[in-house]
Amino acid sequence: MSTGSTPPLKVTTLRIVRKKAKAERIVCLTAYDYPSALILDAAGVDLILVGDSAANVVYGMATTLTIGMDEMVYHTRAVAAGVKRALLVADMPFLSYQVSVEQAVANAGRFLQAGAEAVKVEGAGPVVPVIKRLVELGIPVMGHLGLTPQSVHKLGGYRLQARKAEDQERLLADARALADAGCFSLVLEKVPAEVAKRVTEGLAIPTIGIGAGPDCDGQVLVLHDMLGMFDTPPLKFVKQYAGLAAEIRKAVAAYSEEVRSGKFPDDDHTFHLEK
Repeated sequence: MSTGSTPPLKVTTLRIVRKKAKAERIVCLTAYDYPSALILDAAGVDLILVGDSAANVVYGMATTLTIGMDEMVYHTRAVAAGVKRALLVADMPFLSYQVSVEQAVANAGRFLQAGAEAVKVEGAGPVVPVIKRLVELGIPVMGHLGLTPQSVHKLGGYRLQARKAEDQERLLADARALADAGCFSLVLEKVPAEVAKRVTEGLAIPTIGIGAGPDCDGQVLVLHDMLGMFDTPPLKFVKQYAGLAAEIRKAVAAYSEEVRSGKFPDDDHTFHLEK
């Protein structure tokens, strides 16, 4: 008889949907590598997103348009190796699902083969048939409305969305269309809190906000932003829970000083021949 502790219950898309009915908030963060995934999973995060924001925080690019399937599959495989409990969702990058339904199915399949349990796509309208087909084939889909970074040039920058009444009605209609297409959840990015609340109350599936106020069913942030990995001031909707850039610089400075002074490595960190 095993005396070990019972492993935590695996988070599934069904459990994510049920959290809304139970009024349980959903915790989501991004991850792009194995050690980050280990830490987030052990900390009890419900949903880990391998975001195309890797283009920004891993590769230093100005937009998410520059990252492709090969890079995203690579990061997904690394994250999947460290996840045991959380639901793992992979972001489908620009042009991986817009060209055709067939291509979208093939690319979503690559993510599942790499260890993802669902995929995320941006937008509505022409994307709705893609979502329907993926869901029909057993591939869970998370939607994404509001500020959709892959459409940054069309939107004219990273601006607050759904400020006008007609845009709010369109957002609500798009959200319902995504839910009807089979999405198990929906990211709402950079929209007024009042609008996000209305969308959240109008859907049976959970909403996960980023810059969308406190009334969404869950929240997501980019890991590097909330950990303070960069010295740039955080965006308005980002709360920094640590200042790791400063801590890492401090550690590297201490290491550098000890190497240059000869203090490291000392005898505790050195091998010797046996006498």
